[in-house]
Amino acid sequence: MSGSAVTRAASLKSVAMPNGVGVASGLTLTSVDRERVLPVPRALAGLFPWGGLRRGSTVAVRGSVTVLLALLAEATAGGSWAGVIGMPRLGVVAAAELGVAVSRLALVPRPGPDLPAVAGALLDGVDIVVIAAAGRLQESHARRLSARARHRGAVLIPFGPWPGADLELAHVQSQWTGLQDGYGHLYAREMTVSARGRGSAVRPITTTVYVGPEGLSEQPIPSLTETMWPHQEEKASRPIELAAVDGVARRTSKA
Repeated sequence: MSGSAVTRAASLKSVAMPNGVGVASGLTLTSVDRERVLPVPRALAGLFPWGGLRRGSTVAVRGSVTVLLALLAEATAGGSWAGVIGMPRLGVVAAAELGVAVSRLALVPRPGPDLPAVAGALLDGVDIVVIAAAGRLQESHARRLSARARHRGAVLIPFGPWPGADLELAHVQSQWTGLQDGYGHLYAREMTVSARGRGSAVRPITTTVYVGPEGLSEQPIPSLTETMWPHQEEKASRPIELAAVDGVARRTSKA
């Protein structure tokens, strides 16, 4: 899938916007556009010194596909295009459930040895490029891709460690809720996410977010019985009376 992967990635320039104009094309971005910030979920906005995904930046995400998809969800819902490279197990259904506009999502699951070329082509044609290199890129190639994103005004989101990233989001810990006494349904997840980077982001920041059926939230998710299941009031116990029938005490219930 070498040459064909590059060709398909390059063709996104003509489908990302009408008239063959790529969203992240350097020809269509003014100096104001290059400083524009793409939106992120409100629950994560405090981790970004710019309040969102700044065009031209490299933001690495480590340890959480949920956080990755949440970033794509807010941006694609706002009309941005995104490409994901090297993640063959990424679930499109899960992405859609988290709010990703999959109609504006390009997937290159197995780029093969042409990974740098595929990534470069996508950076020329879409707003956000996710790349899972997993040791398949030399550091020099990684830095060139960050420089290309900076030049084109795109956002590069490596999934995993990345040399010279402007910001790195890391999943610290998680706790699921929903199980009681060994049974039940997992319905919500409490996640701790940290951010650290360069410049104004050099100081580490940590936040707690909650993941439920509606995506990420700043507030704890209500219990499943209060939201997803029809709430049924417990029936009041009926009083028991003793009645003498044929001289034998019997229990009766009042309706």
